[in-house]
Formats: sequence, structure tokens, C-alpha cells
Amino acid sequence: MATASRPRLIVGISGASGIAYGLRALAACRDLGVESHLILSKAAILTLTQETDHSVAAVGAMADVVHKVGDIGASVSSGSFRTLGMLIAPCSVRTMSEIATGVTSTLLSRAADVTLKERRPLVLMVRETPFHLGHLRTMVRLAEMGATIAPPLPAFYTKPLTLDEMVDQSVGRALDLFGLDWRAVKRWGEDLEAIVDDQ
Repeated sequence: MATASRPRLIVGISGASGIAYGLRALAACRDLGVESHLILSKAAILTLTQETDHSVAAVGAMADVVHKVGDIGASVSSGSFRTLGMLIAPCSVRTMSEIATGVTSTLLSRAADVTLKERRPLVLMVRETPFHLGHLRTMVRLAEMGATIAPPLPAFYTKPLTLDEMVDQSVGRALDLFGLDWRAVKRWGEDLEAIVDDQ
């Protein structure tokens, strides 16, 4: 766990579609009092302009610390910098593949590699469909290395009324993997009544 006054979480945002997941993860960190360390890939900046009206500066303002993707010497590149782990939301196939091979050409993949070697949670919200055999084998390899593959799939039992509710549920469930309990998550057996068909 982080030794700072607040726990720290690295939030990586790659260029896959679904940048809303990363933005909501940053908002959740703020809600939870978690110190967020953002790494935004170059491709993510392009996705940002296509999927939102946010500027790069506005996204950076959502994080406590912003690290340049080319800054291999940043604090999060070292295992001695203690964090809760790392969430990549969304995670592109390219980023996933780079992590799986151990090729750390950017701070995004380097920080993920460090997270794995330190045996901290690495959660990848992989965004792609359908998966071909190469994708699936890469995911197996990452799972064997200790990563958690958590594609952002909708939970229809929550009866979401908006896209934002669906995004928040997926992000909140990913944050559960770090031991973080975000208010936006609807929980079976707590917030929702189980419906049992006895017939």
C-alpha cells in the first residue's frame, strides 16, 4: 500500500475506444480520496478528440499527477514508488500486447511492467471485439503473469437508464479489484433485490 497520506493509483488511458472509462476512473479516484497518477498515450489524445469535447488540459486537471508518456524516468516507473496498482481504462490491444511481451517502449507499458513485477494489481479494461486467437493467447499470457483482464461489459441486472450508469458500473467493478468501494456501483444483494423464479 502507499505510504503517502493518501493511497495512490496509476490510471493509464490508451487509444482504444471508450475513453469515458478512464475519465470516470479519474473522477472516482477524486471521490474516494485516492491520489491518481495519469498516463495518457499519444493515441488516447486522438480518441479524446473523437469521443469527447474535453481538452487534454481538462483531462489532466482531473488527475492529481500527470506523467508524460515518454518520461521513462517518472516516479511510477520504479517499484520503490508505492501504489495500489494500475488500471488501464480503456486498454488497447497494442498496449495489452506490449505489456505481455515485456517491451516497455513508453511509460504506460513500463509502469504496467513494474506493477506486475512488484506483484501489485494490474487491471486491463480491454476494448476489442471480436477477439482472434492471438488476442486470447495474449490475455492468457497476461493472466499467467498476474494481470486481471476486465473488459467493460454492461451489467444489465442493474437496469441502467443511461450510458453513464453503464460506464460507472464497469469502472466501479474494476476499482473493486483494488479494494476501492465507489458509491456509483450497484451491488447484487445490497442495492438490488434478487429475483428468484421458483417455477
